Amino acid sequence: MSVFKNVIVYRIEPGWSQTLAEAEEGLGKQRFEPCGASQEKSAGWVEPRGEAHGPLVESIDGQWLLEYMIESKSVPGSVVRRKLDERCAQIEAATGRKPGKKEKKDLKEDITHELLPMAFTRTARVTVWVDQAERRLVVNSSNAARADEVVSSLVQNFTGFGTMQLNTQIEPAAAMSEWLASQEPPAGFTIDRECELKATDESKAVVRYAKHPLDIDEVKQHIADGKRPTRLALTWDDRVSFELTHGLQIRKIVFLEGTDEGAGGGKKEDNFDADVAIATGELGQLVPALLDALGGEAAFTAAPAEDAPKAAASATAVTTAEEEDAPF
Repeated sequence: MSVFKNVIVYRIEPGWSQTLAEAEEGLGKQRFEPCGASQEKSAGWVEPRGEAHGPLVESIDGQWLLEYMIESKSVPGSVVRRKLDERCAQIEAATGRKPGKKEKKDLKEDITHELLPMAFTRTARVTVWVDQAERRLVVNSSNAARADEVVSSLVQNFTGFGTMQLNTQIEPAAAMSEWLASQEPPAGFTIDRECELKATDESKAVVRYAKHPLDIDEVKQHIADGKRPTRLALTWDDRVSFELTHGLQIRKIVFLEGTDEGAGGGKKEDNFDADVAIATGELGQLVPALLDALGGEAAFTAAPAEDAPKAAASATAVTTAEEEDAPF
């Protein structure tokens, strides 16, 4: 069950529709090519199944699966600094003057460019799920900037494509406070044994519970004292466990025993299709259930400049992520 570990969910704007052939043609315009010798980064679309020259869009039970590849090179800063010091020392010895700020900057860029062909490369593959029927885009990344890059590529390569953030009627932190205080989570959800509470005053005090019962007076007192939940472990329908955050993020998703019944029959060649079917099927039910638990989805409207921080806090993309973010 590794198709989707960490996802950011977007709403696809109304009116967009493409055929599978049109989507394939669009992504083909940005097919991934490895970094050149002096190139710092390369990104593009690759075959989701990993089969060379295969399709860039896989359709499984009507759900589209794509994969975005990012390759980057980086030179350790310590190496660049050492080379820069050596180059500056040579210039001072030869001319009797120390290089200025602009000259150092240019030297640093030259050194980095010279070292790139010898640099190690790092790659990241970002799985993308497009659900046209539900107007849902799911990006398998815990890195918002990387997800934005993927969305930007889709906007460029899919005609008329656009996305918007999801918005809920009830702020997640307020909902989690109520669930913890009353010990009455919404129907279908149960409270697990992990939580983080943070003070809203200048102290920014943080209290964390791990593998600990949360139906205790101490937790209720923290909430009464003004601490707000920043994350809370939950289980939905005995099928998916996860961690909800105040930013409407879902972390540490685990598909529980029984969710794979009837999918793929356990055959090795069917694992890809089965994993996609299970993940899209479970997440396709979890996300709407979570939105309902937060009062339902609300229309997103642009707020005046003075209200921007508040709007940004409430109109947050649904995100699933691991604790540790990936590089890049």
